[in-house]
Amino acid sequence: MKYKIIWSDFAEQQVDEIFKYYEQKTKSYNIALNIVRNILLAPNVLIENPKIGQKEIFLKNRKIEYHYWVESNYKIIYSIDEENKSVKIADVFDTRQNPNKIGRKK
Repeated sequence: MKYKIIWSDFAEQQVDEIFKYYEQKTKSYNIALNIVRNILLAPNVLIENPKIGQKEIFLKNRKIEYHYWVESNYKIIYSIDEENKSVKIADVFDTRQNPNKIGRKK
């Protein structure tokens, strides 16, 4: 059975920020759009088997178990809801940042 992908508000905000950053940095709407499109499409690989992503060790002390999938320089952090057959994208984290920032308050 296929899983449904659900994006949290926080993850969507992060994607919006990534778009704004690259649009300003490159002065190109199309480049920013391409980067964000790749991020948004990356979780589709999880639809068939969400457990292929590694466990996120920086969030191991949370009640919910988090995994991640990497797209370019970004960790797409997610949890799996077996009961509802869904994958919830909790965060999109730039791997060039300090990894301890993953545990920031959302």
